[in-house]
Amino acid sequence: MPELPEVETTRAGIRPHIKGKTLTDFHVRQKSLRWPVELPNTIKGEMVNEVERRGKYLLLRMAPGCLIIHLGMSGSLRIVQGSAAPSQHDHLDLAFDDLRLRLNDPRRFGSVHFHTGVPETHWLLHKLGPEPLGEEFSEDYLFRQSRRKRVSVKSFLMDSSVVVGVGNIYATEALFSARVRPTVRAGNLSRRACGNLVLETKRILQAAIKLGGTTLRDYVGAAGKPGYFIQSLNAYGREGKPCLVCGGILKKIILSQRSTVFCGTCQVRFGWS
Repeated sequence: MPELPEVETTRAGIRPHIKGKTLTDFHVRQKSLRWPVELPNTIKGEMVNEVERRGKYLLLRMAPGCLIIHLGMSGSLRIVQGSAAPSQHDHLDLAFDDLRLRLNDPRRFGSVHFHTGVPETHWLLHKLGPEPLGEEFSEDYLFRQSRRKRVSVKSFLMDSSVVVGVGNIYATEALFSARVRPTVRAGNLSRRACGNLVLETKRILQAAIKLGGTTLRDYVGAAGKPGYFIQSLNAYGREGKPCLVCGGILKKIILSQRSTVFCGTCQVRFGWS
């Protein structure tokens, strides 16, 4: 699934092409995505004032409201010429004169909504936690939020009401770099462990954005190019291989129905005092 770095890479890729441009038309070829796609004709002729990201959602702001787009499990947005023929899984085109913003989604788990109010009041966004790269996501914040939480720290970090955009890949990598075992209960984390986890989460996400995200299976960026952070992964997808720090064999377990890889030597059991 595209995570925050992939979505941010997409945002940065499409923004120069559509910001300040007028939406002349749209073409919905497949309405049955995760939720039915229903766009009002009144947005035709409206200008895209800004292209933003909130967690894993892309926000195309217009005067009458906002288009809210989620890429789902395998979706991607690409800039194509207006004459480019759609392929089998190209479900939506947003037309801007001579170019189009095209949504491709083979598994159809993505979503497209138009919201006339403030984007943060939409039902998909209003319960989201802070952005991981913002100042609000801090040692003090994570320590406060984790108190008395019995869930694993891995599941806690992936909870979008705690912090947005940290999916399986980057949670696995952040826990490895912070030397925190993913099975530790969030409530047992020390303040120092929380601080280190915040720092490593920010560092890894920033590095992934710089490298265009991580390409896994279907994902490519807005220009149709893959991301290269996969070459920097220390834990995710490396089960059974030697740890790059200590040489021990990385283990794989299932937490909350998601695969989790960790080093039993480098990642301490209860965090640091």
